[in-house]
Amino acid sequence: MLRCSKSSINRFPKYILRQLAVQVHQLRAKSGRPPFKNRYDDDDEDNNDVYTRKRKGNQEDRLQLYKSRGQHLLTNPRILDSIVRSSGVGPGDTVLEIGPGTGNLTLKLLEVADKVVAVEVDKRMVQALHTRVSEQGLSEKLTIISKDALKTDFPHFDLVVANIPYNISSPLVAKLVFGGYHFRSATLLLQKEFAIRLLSNPGDSEFNRLAVNVKLVADVEHVMNVSKRDFIPIPKVDSSVVKIHLKTEIPDVNLNEWWAFTKTCFGKKNKTLGATFKQKKKVAELLNLSKVTNFDENIMPLDVFNSSDDEKDESIFLGSFKEKLVGILRSADLEDKRPSKLSNEELLYLLSLFNKAGICFHDQEKPMDINASFASS
Repeated sequence: MLRCSKSSINRFPKYILRQLAVQVHQLRAKSGRPPFKNRYDDDDEDNNDVYTRKRKGNQEDRLQLYKSRGQHLLTNPRILDSIVRSSGVGPGDTVLEIGPGTGNLTLKLLEVADKVVAVEVDKRMVQALHTRVSEQGLSEKLTIISKDALKTDFPHFDLVVANIPYNISSPLVAKLVFGGYHFRSATLLLQKEFAIRLLSNPGDSEFNRLAVNVKLVADVEHVMNVSKRDFIPIPKVDSSVVKIHLKTEIPDVNLNEWWAFTKTCFGKKNKTLGATFKQKKKVAELLNLSKVTNFDENIMPLDVFNSSDDEKDESIFLGSFKEKLVGILRSADLEDKRPSKLSNEELLYLLSLFNKAGICFHDQEKPMDINASFASS
């Protein structure tokens, strides 16, 4: 075997080194060993992504997995089995799986469920999933929907069991709990930091708008933590499994109003409500949205003021409306309270006071988009 010292190799021109690298790749491929990443290859689509090659059965499926797209495949069979067991899936169940990837969790679910409906937008993953399931003779039990999970309606399902792509966790959880679906539970593998926020309570530093909204209609429990080393490619953070149960009874509240109200309150969650509702921009916004004629016939929407001559009158109306907002906060003894420390019962009570006074937080003529509302939560 030819051996060269490091110093002698460094004297070779780059084009010779490139040819040598290609030959080494070819020799490794013939021997069945995975190829080296060529440091002279400038065709990498995304320098922040990881190129992963994995052998499955007698075939070598080569897929480029991107961290930036939330593509992290859970490979630890022990963790996969634990997720399936904790979900409570049984022989008569139809399971909804979102983001199945190449099917590591899907195959486990197909072993115990009656049917699995998998929603996967990446057509490369869809093909790999079809191939693996067909090889196991389980194709009749699987339905694949090759669409964006945020933009498609889900068919009937009894349970949700899924490794959720990190970049759509918030709107997807909101879609499940507010989308009008009826299911027994949702067992979800989420980024650990996101799961902590979902599990947080008033007074916790992680308590935020998403937790407030989910707690309105569902209960969330922690199942287990999962190390980042159990994924390919390895993400930067660990994950957690949570289980969501829809509540049988929910408060009688207009959800569009609730979502818009919590967005206002939790825009600065550690600022007092009094400070939030005294902001001129917020006062003007609520004045234009509100049914002010039901509140005070002397207060008129800002759009009636069209000329600079009316600026003084406009300022008077704004000031009067601001005092009404603050007066409601004071009547509830919440002016100096921070949203991050309030329970849902306190927030619901405050919203009811505002609405009874004719003050609205959402344009009643426009339906609210759940995905858009929770995209930044």
